[in-house]
Amino acid sequence: MAVSDGEALCPYRLVLEHVTSRWGVLVLIELLDRPYRFSELRRAISRYSGRGVSEKMLTQTLQTLERDGLVDRDAKPVIPPRVDYSLTDLGREAAEQVKALAQWTQQRMDDVEKARLTYDETRAAS
Repeated sequence: MAVSDGEALCPYRLVLEHVTSRWGVLVLIELLDRPYRFSELRRAISRYSGRGVSEKMLTQTLQTLERDGLVDRDAKPVIPPRVDYSLTDLGREAAEQVKALAQWTQQRMDDVEKARLTYDETRAAS
């Protein structure tokens, strides 16, 4: 793959976007538990989102994370084909950071909601 202008100018920002994307976060957190087959991972991620993730979007997300060295794709030459996805050491490190942020968000959501309400009330009064 060729290096895009965005990668050349700010490579760490692009990786941050991949790790913190809507589906990237969920893939990383879910793979912390264990390796998954594609369909298992798709079902597991769908628990977090009402609509679920499309096959195309999950494939793109996994390919992106694999390219970044965060996810390992293990295709076994059996019939029917079996492909397992797991975290690399680098991916596990990133996933633990993302999970901590997700837990913090969940724990502090009441405070965020209060801040939003205060902000909205202040703006409405102006």
